[in-house]
Amino acid sequence: MVVSESTHRRSWLTPFVGGAPWFHDFFDLTFEWRRLFAELVGTFLLVIAGAGGAVVAANVPGAVGRGGLVIAPALTVMAVILATGAVSGAHLNPIVSIAFWLRREFPLARVPLYILFQIAGGVAACAFLWAMFGKTHGLGTTLPGPGITNVHAMWMEAVLTFGLITTILGTASGAQNVGSLSAIAVAGYISLAGLWGSVVSGASMNPVRSFAPALLTGHFSDFWVYLAGPTIGMIVAIGVAFVLRGPGGDLMAARAAQGNLGQLDLPTSNEANHGTRS
Repeated sequence: MVVSESTHRRSWLTPFVGGAPWFHDFFDLTFEWRRLFAELVGTFLLVIAGAGGAVVAANVPGAVGRGGLVIAPALTVMAVILATGAVSGAHLNPIVSIAFWLRREFPLARVPLYILFQIAGGVAACAFLWAMFGKTHGLGTTLPGPGITNVHAMWMEAVLTFGLITTILGTASGAQNVGSLSAIAVAGYISLAGLWGSVVSGASMNPVRSFAPALLTGHFSDFWVYLAGPTIGMIVAIGVAFVLRGPGGDLMAARAAQGNLGQLDLPTSNEANHGTRS
């Protein structure tokens, strides 16, 4: 009997991943690089919109208002989810990747590379802004607002991120899955959070969005705010999701988190239950 390359690859991976639903193609290296590249490109576009708005506003005073600064990255996220969600899940944020893993809807083995490529996309975006405009406005560095302490900004980031992760997990779950409309829900939440919260903390809700300009400018004094706050918010959101929908391992959420590139059929419920426990 002739054994295909794909079958051979699966055979040696089986002891490590069992019958996980994402195993059949998620571990297929033919698709892996595409998923990672999608995360890089998507995060690049997110950061170029989020940080770039502030940089352009500083270079052309009055050209970009606060509404534009808030809505541009939200609409970018919506477009990226619609464009690449089926490839990688369009996480664009380490907090999202970790949240899906904690919900048993994304394999831990994939989290480090997702985060690495998200960071690469964010840094590339800020490098582009640097080449275009110099280090104007700190390349869009997120900072606490005037008169706002770091601690207060941290708690604002925690609350805003709690809402973001709750929205993402909720719209991805089988109980409330809304398909491509989840992009509108996520973009709507980002817009609303920014409209009222950005004056306090910048409404980053994404460590990569804050890390990339800090790395290229060397200004890390406030970065802990944008790492601690989103992490706290994500943990609380995971707890709320447990109360609302149980321990996770939802098949539809796993599909949303991992993308469905190359998947020709849905795994059985037994496969899903087995795989999401791994």
